[in-house]
Amino acid sequence: MGLLIVGFIILFILTTLPSLWTKHILNKYRTPSEHIPGTGLQFAEHLIKKHQLHGVKLEETADGDHYDPIDKVVRISTANAHSNSLTAITTVAHEVGHALQDKTDYPELKQRTALVERAAMMQKFAGVALMVTPFLIPLAHTPMVAVLTFGAGFIAMGVPVMVHLSTLPVEFDASFKRALPLLEEGKYLSKKDHRIAKKILFACAMTYVAASLSSLFNLWKWLKALKR
Repeated sequence: MGLLIVGFIILFILTTLPSLWTKHILNKYRTPSEHIPGTGLQFAEHLIKKHQLHGVKLEETADGDHYDPIDKVVRISTANAHSNSLTAITTVAHEVGHALQDKTDYPELKQRTALVERAAMMQKFAGVALMVTPFLIPLAHTPMVAVLTFGAGFIAMGVPVMVHLSTLPVEFDASFKRALPLLEEGKYLSKKDHRIAKKILFACAMTYVAASLSSLFNLWKWLKALKR
């Protein structure tokens, strides 16, 4: 029992601290910079033109910074769109990094996009199955009901694990093989600011690591509960 509690605490720390540290780093470098002439939105427009990302659109959003590979849209949050902070510029570089992945047919991005689409359908099925199961139990005393319940639960808990694990290589590539070289080669930042940008990107990457650990932890808890 003691080892179980220790394991729980360790997993809690591993899944919580990276998110807290990321928020701290992003907020720390949100102050406007004297050395950066344009806003995040202007920087995104510049990068899209410079790297000839034809067909890629740019939008301001309230839903968080992300690249949509289906609609080919780089979406920049309002906070970063109108700021020239290091956080804003680095985040924009990361999202354009995803667009560059798409342009070069980066296999891992294609696989993740396909997985996310399939995962959405699978989780809808799992949700319906879990809602229907309680009504089936009194009517059908067969092993198939237990199999259906287990299958639906496994999909609901296991699919996020697959999605998060498939996301990790895509995010690390966008940050360290696309965004960092892009910032360095374009000489958009000073050497000091470039080191900070690397720290920001690493902090963001740790969020995805934490999300992966969290989804694995949830799956482990569910499987442990089934054994009781």
